[in-house]
Amino acid sequence: MTQLTHFDEQGASRMVDVGNKAATDRIAIAHAKVVMKPETFQLMMNKKIQKGDVLEVARVAGIMAAKQTFMLVPMCHPLNLASVKIDYTNNSVNEVDVFSEVKVTGKTGVEMEAITAAAVCAITIYDMCKAVDKAMVISDIHLVKKSGGKSGTFVFAKDS
Repeated sequence: MTQLTHFDEQGASRMVDVGNKAATDRIAIAHAKVVMKPETFQLMMNKKIQKGDVLEVARVAGIMAAKQTFMLVPMCHPLNLASVKIDYTNNSVNEVDVFSEVKVTGKTGVEMEAITAAAVCAITIYDMCKAVDKAMVISDIHLVKKSGGKSGTFVFAKDS
């Protein structure tokens, strides 16, 4: 059975000691979905939302969030990220799929940074569009893939 690494033998919380680990190239990809009314989607895609270009503002918010993850998630290490990329794919008439990709060469992974980036990007889309659609739903936030480090590669499967 896998041990939880953020607790010591007595059950006290701790930040994992990565001091003796080798730095490796690490990549994580995460996903979030925002479902909205088709009318809201069209306003957003046509850049007619009064607050501005929703997807570009959300992209910047996601990048900023990845860089600040250690300030939000108590046991995360501050990392010198090599890159953060936000893409919007698989969009339909009423939903936006957010994919974040975070890279680092370091002693710990970037899964939390990728998940935080995708989530904050989705939250920003909601914030910018809520004046016209308060019924939007943010869902399906999850790690899609990660590589690097001692645990190797992980790829999300719906049945896992």
